[in-house]
Amino acid sequence: MSVPDQLRAATQRLKTGAAPDTARLDAELLAAHVARCSREELLLRPPARLDEDAYEALLTRRAGGEPVAHLTGRAEFWSLPLQCGPQALVPRADSESLVELALDLRKGRPPETILDLGTGTGALLFAALSEFRGAQGLGLDISAEAVELACRNAVRLQLADRASFLIGSWETLERGAFDLILCNPPYIRETDELGAGVREYEPRGALFAGADGLTEYRAIFPRLRSLLSPGGHAVFEIGAGQAEDVEALAARANLSNAGRCQDLGGHVRALAFTLGKG
Repeated sequence: MSVPDQLRAATQRLKTGAAPDTARLDAELLAAHVARCSREELLLRPPARLDEDAYEALLTRRAGGEPVAHLTGRAEFWSLPLQCGPQALVPRADSESLVELALDLRKGRPPETILDLGTGTGALLFAALSEFRGAQGLGLDISAEAVELACRNAVRLQLADRASFLIGSWETLERGAFDLILCNPPYIRETDELGAGVREYEPRGALFAGADGLTEYRAIFPRLRSLLSPGGHAVFEIGAGQAEDVEALAARANLSNAGRCQDLGGHVRALAFTLGKG
């Protein structure tokens, strides 16, 4: 069977699996992984054949819901190649809205210091450092395995001289003076239904945040006054439909709204805040 035929058959098979909406893309990414080439190379210059046993094994796992990034060990965020695994949340394209909002807010005033709370793979921190080339960054995560993964990504991206990492909770940093804080905290309600791929394969601690999904915002917002520099910005990811509730929590912590950014689906996905007076 030719590679184009294999791709067609794989796509049809994945359409009956856990993630039918991305069946064709998943089939291509897994085939490229087996062929040890890029997706573009696979489509433009397909190899004579694929290792059918290896491809079949990956398709079976993907049909069962295992994330493509776990199967290939990598994902792309802000055009940066990242090593991925079950240690940390797989970077999502929607999270790029945080970087877009940060770029808009810091236009003409590039930050010198960046903090990424709950860094995971380091995706947000590395994206920001790739844009703000004079900045130094710190990534914080409670998971030692996630921090180890982020450190490896820093080396692969040649950003290790500008990125440091710390294992700890939100309370670990008592004081700071960061010009830009990025944070994609857990924000899913405990009762929300999730796809099998997310529920079974991604770290639970990076997903769920109490009965209303707002627990982590309540914990973090009061700490921003001791972490943000004067004139600094904090940019947070939120769940669809959470904007008003999160902004209300920010106001109670004496934070001022500084901007919003929508994701690819038109939902408000990123909110920015500055320190209020007082």
